[in-house]
Amino acid sequence: MKRIVRIYIPLYTVLFCVALFLLSPGSGRAQTPDAKATYQKLAATLQIIDFFYVDTVNEPALVEDGIVEMLKHLDPHSVYIPKDEVERTNEPLVGNFEGIGVQFQIFKDTILIISPVPGGPSEKLGILAGDKIVKIDGEGATGPSINNDWVMKKLRGAKGTKVTVSILRKGKKDLIDYTITRDEIPINSIDAVYMVSNNIGYIKLNRFARTTIDEFHKAVEDLKAQGMQNLILDLRYNSGGYLNIAVELSDEFLPDGKLIVYTQGLKSPRTDYKATSSGDFEKGRLVVMINEGSASASEIVSGAVQDWDRGIIVGRRSFGKGLVQKPFRLPDESIIRLTTAKYYTPTGRCIQKSYAEGNEAYFEDLSNRVKHGELVHADSIHFPDSLKYFTPAHRTVYGGGGIMPDVFIPYDSSRFSDYYVDLRRKNVFNSFVLDYLDNNRKAIQHKYPDFNSFNQGFTVDDQMIDRFMNYAEKEGVKKDQKGFDTSRDEITYDIKALIARNLFDVNAYFRVISHIDDELQKAINIMNDKTMFNKLSIRY
Repeated sequence: MKRIVRIYIPLYTVLFCVALFLLSPGSGRAQTPDAKATYQKLAATLQIIDFFYVDTVNEPALVEDGIVEMLKHLDPHSVYIPKDEVERTNEPLVGNFEGIGVQFQIFKDTILIISPVPGGPSEKLGILAGDKIVKIDGEGATGPSINNDWVMKKLRGAKGTKVTVSILRKGKKDLIDYTITRDEIPINSIDAVYMVSNNIGYIKLNRFARTTIDEFHKAVEDLKAQGMQNLILDLRYNSGGYLNIAVELSDEFLPDGKLIVYTQGLKSPRTDYKATSSGDFEKGRLVVMINEGSASASEIVSGAVQDWDRGIIVGRRSFGKGLVQKPFRLPDESIIRLTTAKYYTPTGRCIQKSYAEGNEAYFEDLSNRVKHGELVHADSIHFPDSLKYFTPAHRTVYGGGGIMPDVFIPYDSSRFSDYYVDLRRKNVFNSFVLDYLDNNRKAIQHKYPDFNSFNQGFTVDDQMIDRFMNYAEKEGVKKDQKGFDTSRDEITYDIKALIARNLFDVNAYFRVISHIDDELQKAINIMNDKTMFNKLSIRY
């Protein structure tokens, strides 16, 4: 009697192979014999595992692991995003999420409200900074099992849905219940906007999101109303975002018709992006601040400004990411962000650093820069002559590994003692400030009703420093007077800046900390040096 063998092909295998076909470089064209054989080989491998492997296999996880590993062999920035992470991954770039609208922190196993989002549903109901959420929909919300993920799952939700929180407020005996209707909450991409002198405005941008251009227009409008003629754009530690937003921001500084950037790949024809006739800051001196954490879209903007001699780039060599990713949605709503092209600055340089040695070596590049002394000495950076380019003003610029600033500002590590590093590592600053404000918030707010009065009048005195060092010792950081003396300014200004952030907003934090931001002070000095500035840039 003959045995009848039925061939069974699981649905996940079919979907996986279909997705590979749809996303493959040859989709829409006839497959080559080699490509066809490759897809068949992959499908056969999955089939063999399904039929003959000794133990039960988590098939979806196996497929996801396979996708992740395949992408690792392409380049460091092609990535797979599972379905349940897509929304959260996109939030910082989309510029909003849906929830109750509070900034919170887990403090002593309790959800502490740092501040309600202005105009958000929590602020409208009267929830205050310093309030503690102890119950959510009747369920206890305190204890060691409470973490950020747990809180976000409970408090975030679709616009229009409701959640009830029970608030413990200092000075009130009973809990206060609030039923909050969730709404759309903005995520700002600009951290700070203020005047650093009578005619110099300052904008710190943390990402290139969908809301960035609207935020920038408002910031420039506000600064011009205060007398701004010149601008410092701070892109330090800005890791990038949307390509089109980088183009639009560059357009704010460049005249009509100037090439901002172009992209090109093996399967992606060259696309040029040019400035238009609109722009909020095409006149006036411009300084752009970058460092080793500035990447991608930040490098597009700084590259365009530098290549057209529009302004001065100050700081340290940027990260070196010149690759463009395009999202491709898979059948289960997960996403592959695949590198499809490289981008080039107006002079034709690609600033993508090499990833030929693999992903691990690629991401170790920054630590290697530190070891080689690059963050301290500009002459430790070497560019080959083959990557040399020239701007219209005949300045030399280089490709092949980030944007090299026009004015190098070394990283000053001498101010950061081991004592200071331990204080930061163990989160002592933040926890001390929260504890301090828990007991003194109302008194400080009464004495300093606005930021200007706080900035001018509040001081971190010796008594407060003693309290801080005693608090730190209880948190596991031993007293070290020599270490404190080395980092005295950093410690005192960190405390004051964090208090300002909790009482007012993140803009207040940066305004306080600017007093010891040596890189920003250097940028201001450069801006005020007209002779130096005119040597480096063309005045539009």
